[in-house]
Amino acid sequence: MSNRDYYDVLGVGRNASDDEIKSAFRKLARQYHPDVNKEHDAEEKFKEINEAYGVLSDPDKRARYDRFGKEGLGNMGGFHDYTVDFADIFDELFGGFGFSTSRRSRRTPRRGRDLQMTLTLTFEEAVFGVEKEIEFEREETCSRCGGSGAEPGTAPTRCSTCGGQGEVRQVRQTILGQMVQTTTCPTCGGRGEIISSPCRTCHGGGLERKRVNKKVQIPAGVDAGTQIRLAGEGGPGIYGGPNGSLFLVLDIQPHKFFKRRENDIILNLDINIAQATLGAEVQVPTLDGDEKLKIPAGTQPGKIFHMKGKGVPHLRRKDHRGDQLVIVNVEIPSKLTKEQREIFEKLAATLGTAVKPKEKGFLDWLNEALGG
Repeated sequence: MSNRDYYDVLGVGRNASDDEIKSAFRKLARQYHPDVNKEHDAEEKFKEINEAYGVLSDPDKRARYDRFGKEGLGNMGGFHDYTVDFADIFDELFGGFGFSTSRRSRRTPRRGRDLQMTLTLTFEEAVFGVEKEIEFEREETCSRCGGSGAEPGTAPTRCSTCGGQGEVRQVRQTILGQMVQTTTCPTCGGRGEIISSPCRTCHGGGLERKRVNKKVQIPAGVDAGTQIRLAGEGGPGIYGGPNGSLFLVLDIQPHKFFKRRENDIILNLDINIAQATLGAEVQVPTLDGDEKLKIPAGTQPGKIFHMKGKGVPHLRRKDHRGDQLVIVNVEIPSKLTKEQREIFEKLAATLGTAVKPKEKGFLDWLNEALGG
């Protein structure tokens, strides 16, 4: 029996909870287990850690120890006497080293593999939603053998090497008692069965690759990079486990005129100098068709008009849409007729030649208007 205080051995306080005691033990056991730690005193430290945990993890032993110390334990203490179940702890700690403390079947139901594909939408399809038909490949249970892997009329037989377990086990004697090292059965490759007449379609694998067509509803308001999960449309489950999922990753084609900023649509609109100066009513394209927009007299380049409710629907609030932001650009003619030139010359004579520097440029105003 160790001479050190059990709480000190595990590095916990006397009021430590059961979870704190177990956590401390796991950390130290992982550090000092002789199969991992090759230092000369690792085995002694490991015995001491186990002795402490064997007492503090048992409510009756811990109560007697707290009240009377080690003398109060009598025959209750000691490394060999406690009855703690270490199976779950050592499966977690040393599973990576090939050890196991319980027989776990390799035929446990497991979820199928997830699949992923990219789906390209037009700008309008992403905004308003659409039903799309997709085509993809996935593995399915073999239609010829029903997943058994054996040619119809034959059946797999249990592997004689592993007895159908899919693994072979070697018992080792350690300071904790018997430990079992497991490896995949070399005869059956982990299946637990031998297929003497493999299926001609799946060649014994139990699965065949098929092309699948499926209609998918794409909700309004999706954006590039949005993922849509189709549960159960992935790879088949193993040993009765559920199928995996198919994840659609959306890609959106650019639009000729429109750009998107979250739920708002941005449109750059060119108007001529007369429309900007005198004002006008113009037809503006939107995703819902052309709409009238009133341009006030004296409109400056970079002016932004908000067309309410002409943007992108919110994914989770279908009755709410963003706005369309119309950014006005005043187009300066590069070529003038003789009559137009005379008109501009007369206008220039009345406006004078003075110029004024501006504190902010067009891009500054535009960034402020669009929120940075």
